Amino acid sequence: MSKVINTTKHPFYFILTGIPEYEDFHIWISIPFSCLYTVSILGNTTILTVIRKQPSLHQPMYLFLSMLALTDLGLTFTTLPTLMPLLWLNVRKISFEACFAQFFFLHGFSFMESSVLLAMSFDRYVAICRPLHYATILTNEVIGRIGIAIICRSVLAVLPSLFLLKRLPFCSSHLLSHSYCLHQDMIRLVCSDIRFNSWYGFVLVLLIIVLDPLLIVLSYSLILKSILSTASWTERLRALNNCLSHILAVLVLYVPMVGLSMTHRFARNAPPLVHVTMANIYLLAPPVMNPIIYSVKTKQIRQGIARLLSQRNTH
Repeated sequence: MSKVINTTKHPFYFILTGIPEYEDFHIWISIPFSCLYTVSILGNTTILTVIRKQPSLHQPMYLFLSMLALTDLGLTFTTLPTLMPLLWLNVRKISFEACFAQFFFLHGFSFMESSVLLAMSFDRYVAICRPLHYATILTNEVIGRIGIAIICRSVLAVLPSLFLLKRLPFCSSHLLSHSYCLHQDMIRLVCSDIRFNSWYGFVLVLLIIVLDPLLIVLSYSLILKSILSTASWTERLRALNNCLSHILAVLVLYVPMVGLSMTHRFARNAPPLVHVTMANIYLLAPPVMNPIIYSVKTKQIRQGIARLLSQRNTH
């Protein structure tokens, strides 16, 4: 198989794939996708607006929620520019540089989402297990440092894999199996030894996809231990209800993430539609579902949305 060297003398592009076997129905398939993107953008923007305009929501829990909403918006605006033109206008080509830029932001925001959920589990642990010290532990300065650490962690996690992949020669085949540039997909097109890249990817999976959920489970085991030691069932139910939104957000992220990873590693011969469906669920489920979950389950957010709507109606 011939090689294509990644230089400016040899213009290189990738070819994106839409919904396999349903190419003739792309314009109709774009309707539900447009609805999902609209829900994601409006939902996350609304949550950010409510938190910004309500001084009573300038608390650690809601500051972390605003980080989650910003991350979800980042994911949405990273995938939208390639998926929707493909469905609407059959625009399948993406340049080498644009593909790697999407690769960086796509995986960066995914890792950021995992890190924010980990930080939110720490917030819940402090709120339930050490309520008297909550305000002194999670100050605005500490939350700001956590936010910076999340950004640095995500960037430092993605950059090495980006540079490792970019220096390798790609084969003459340009065809990707998704509507966006995923590392698991791009690495298949490389025409050289990728063992180091694979080992780095494996370590990254252990440090983020495995470690973050384990730490979240640890925090909830400590929360559960603290809850069970309380005398009142009412207090137990109230504490669990306060954690329910976060637990659902964790499931919405990690179940599709694990499913996509398992599909790429152990079901490579599965129909292309399976891989595309899993990738779309993984990338669209959190940005769409998180604002719905927190709007439905969090009383303060619901009240803030109601106030926001009533203010607009008065004007």
